[in-house]
Amino acid sequence: MPFSTAMPRVSIRRPEGRLGVLTPGLGAVATTFMAGAESIRRGYTQPIGSLTQMATIRLGKRTEQRSPLIRDFAPLAGLDDLVFGAWDPIPDDAYTAAKKAGVLVERDLEAVGDFLRGIRPMPAVFDSRYVTRITGENVKLGKTKRDLAEQLRQDIRDFRARNGCDRVVMVWCASTETYIKPGPQHATIEQFERAMERNDDAIAPSMLYAWAAIMEGVPFANGAPNLCVDTPALIDLANQRAVPISGKDFKTGQTWMKTVIAPGLKARMLGLAGWYSTNILGNRDGEVLDDPASFKTKEESKLSVLHTILQPEMYPALYRDFSHVVRINYYPPRGDNKEGWDNIDIIGWMGYPMQIKVNFLCRDSILAAPLVLDLALFSDFAQRAGMKGIQEWLSFYYKSPMAAAGLQPEHDLFIQQTKLKNTLRHLMGEEQITHLGLEYYAS
Repeated sequence: MPFSTAMPRVSIRRPEGRLGVLTPGLGAVATTFMAGAESIRRGYTQPIGSLTQMATIRLGKRTEQRSPLIRDFAPLAGLDDLVFGAWDPIPDDAYTAAKKAGVLVERDLEAVGDFLRGIRPMPAVFDSRYVTRITGENVKLGKTKRDLAEQLRQDIRDFRARNGCDRVVMVWCASTETYIKPGPQHATIEQFERAMERNDDAIAPSMLYAWAAIMEGVPFANGAPNLCVDTPALIDLANQRAVPISGKDFKTGQTWMKTVIAPGLKARMLGLAGWYSTNILGNRDGEVLDDPASFKTKEESKLSVLHTILQPEMYPALYRDFSHVVRINYYPPRGDNKEGWDNIDIIGWMGYPMQIKVNFLCRDSILAAPLVLDLALFSDFAQRAGMKGIQEWLSFYYKSPMAAAGLQPEHDLFIQQTKLKNTLRHLMGEEQITHLGLEYYAS
């Protein structure tokens, strides 16, 4: 009897009722996500860039020709069931914030303007020491960081009740914080909570949002490179409270291209002498990253990708000591339309040098918005399927994916996609797809 990789179908609760999507941050990414979701709901646009809405998933053998849309295969929440809320230190409603962000043209913004005006940010937990280039008046006050985190918990409860939400997820869409090294404050939940109570500088605002979400049973996805939910303390808490978490740093422009190109070089066993990347960006993210401390956080996220994919310790003749340089330059006229330049010096047969040059004129928030949607829907799905803690199968969406202690995260985009789809197959009781193919040629 042939071996089957099919598993008994996991018991998954149906996505009944309304799903609240809360975003720390109501800037370019969050408003583009919300405006796009409403535009799709009204039938004005298509959900381009979203796997949950547009991608198919192959089931069984190729001869069976079963490839349903992911949203028809897995019991995901529907777009009509989503309700949006946010925190931001700037008090602008979503319409005003989107207009200032300058991502969407007036026609698309006005088409959903009535909807966006109804989304006003709750006062944020914000400290300009962690994001030095932004100031804001719409902020919470409290004697300790624990007090502030408890206020966030109350916000979640109030939002849930006010909007009649059956479930809530949280996706971090705010700015990059200054670089923080993991320390003893992040080692256990007891140490973390004591650090909150004594206002320890090692506890950044994003960590307070993550703690509040987990304590309220709300899945948390970290879209920035901050040290946040990826600490032993919060990972343990998420496991204890059966809450899915994932992160970190949305994989949108230049790093996304690296996770496409680098696996191709490695697959063909072509060498790499150096990879130089520079970006110009003029939105709020670019302004924040103009601060060296915030850029250090982003740089750590971006630099990890190539080493993990290329494995120089395993292939020293091809990838030992390659030069990898990343630069981000704040250039206000460019706005949200980021431009990434890559110069890639590769080595071929008999050591002959070649070059690849990439000039990617991308729209940062246009690429990020569908990731927010997918992470919200998949995080909710994971919780209804009884999954908890690190969701490695969502590494497809991140520059610095979380993984279990002692494991290298997977950065190869195509392996990440296989991991995501095979997880869906596993949860739905379908056979894993191995792409072996020998079954079609058996004599």
